[in-house]
Order: sequence, then C-alpha cells, then structure tokens
Amino acid sequence: MTTTDKQRITLFINPSIVKHAKAQAIIEELSLTTLVEKVLIAYLPKETIIKRVEIR
Repeated sequence: MTTTDKQRITLFINPSIVKHAKAQAIIEELSLTTLVEKVLIAYLPKETIIKRVEIR
C-alpha cells in the first residue's frame, strides 16, 4: 500500500497509550500506522451495515 492509498487523520490519544503503541510497533518492526491499521482491522467487524430509517 502506498501513501496515495491512505488518508491522513488527526486523533487525540492519551500520551501513555501512544508511547505504548510506539514501543509495540518497534517490537513488531512495524510503523505506527501499520500497527494501528492492524489493530483496527482486528477490532472492526468485516462488514458494517447502516440502514436508513424513513421518517414519515
């Protein structure tokens, strides 16, 4: 995946969590971006269905 396949986002995360995530990324020899993507993929359902409700 190239950087053109990615979207930049801004998040506000507890600094101790960021520190822990950076350390884990180093241990796994991953970038922080790749680690976060890996965790989100594992956490999120395979498919999300959003149904539109009609208001009468």
